[in-house]
Amino acid sequence: MSHQTGITANEDLLDFFSTCRNGSVRVFRITIQDGTEALQLGEWHPAHGSWEDDYDPLVLPLLKEKQPCYLLFRLDSEAHGGYEWVLISWSPDDSPVREKMLYASTKATLRKEFGATQIRDEIFGTVHEDVSLDGLHRHRKSASAPVPLTLREEEIQEIKKQEVGVDIGVDSKHQTMAGISFPLVTEALDAVQEFTKGNLQYVQLMIDTSAEEVQLAGTQRTLAVTGLPGHIPDSEARYHLYRYDHNYEGDFFHSVLFIYSMPGYACPIKERMLYSSSKNPITHLLENGLNLAISKKLEIGEGTELTEEYLLDEIHPKRNLHRPKFAKPKGPANRGAKRLTRPPKDSPGNGDS
Repeated sequence: MSHQTGITANEDLLDFFSTCRNGSVRVFRITIQDGTEALQLGEWHPAHGSWEDDYDPLVLPLLKEKQPCYLLFRLDSEAHGGYEWVLISWSPDDSPVREKMLYASTKATLRKEFGATQIRDEIFGTVHEDVSLDGLHRHRKSASAPVPLTLREEEIQEIKKQEVGVDIGVDSKHQTMAGISFPLVTEALDAVQEFTKGNLQYVQLMIDTSAEEVQLAGTQRTLAVTGLPGHIPDSEARYHLYRYDHNYEGDFFHSVLFIYSMPGYACPIKERMLYSSSKNPITHLLENGLNLAISKKLEIGEGTELTEEYLLDEIHPKRNLHRPKFAKPKGPANRGAKRLTRPPKDSPGNGDS
């Protein structure tokens, strides 16, 4: 909530407001007059060229060090029966705190007295870069950008887009985002079968979102663990099959790993959703349709996570053989000696009749 200062425009500034809207004025400066503490007119300049040509040459020289001020700059566009304007609030970091607070609290009054409907953009700056022409363009780009959404909000928005135009009837197939099944192309199926036979040590699969099918992205006949991170894309999601041949506690293992790599927000929301929703149907096909025994399913964000230590911990989790015994909690301190409760002699069951 803003607090108004009670400062208003003086008569000269109000008269200038009524005359500057005819198009002859390009920019003018407004300050708060000392003593009377009223909004007063400062320097002003007429238009020379287009508004973009006039902006930096006319605006930047009006900005003084250690002196907050307002600038009103006229655009060439019109709306609501008059020209549109840009309100610039200039407040250098090294200016007195009282003045910065005074100008911040008076801006709402200035907008009201000039006419808020004529102000198209409002920008605030402490250095020239904030209020230059480039700064104004950055402000407009930021203002027109969509509101940031959480991952959950993005997913809901994408689901709503997918639902538009969908015909639902008695004979329509029910398909939810929890499991989308895309077919594997012949090349990908052949590679998985070669992997199952042991002829390949690594297979990479990708979803073609336009063709809605799972395609082969690459294979390796042999691949050491140290070379595995180099095959994980930095900006695209992928599925990976890797046979981790290793010794552990005197035994040799052929551990088949299914790795789902998703580099976070580097991927579009639609791609993230498709890969996440297709993971279970694809692993189901590999295990039940192609008889591939998957030892471990992993999800990673970056290839650097795939170290030998990490894989061993996932495949052979360490067991805690020395579990601490349950410690009975101690009773309250200084509670005194235990007392035995005996039934009184006259009570039933004490042996007397």
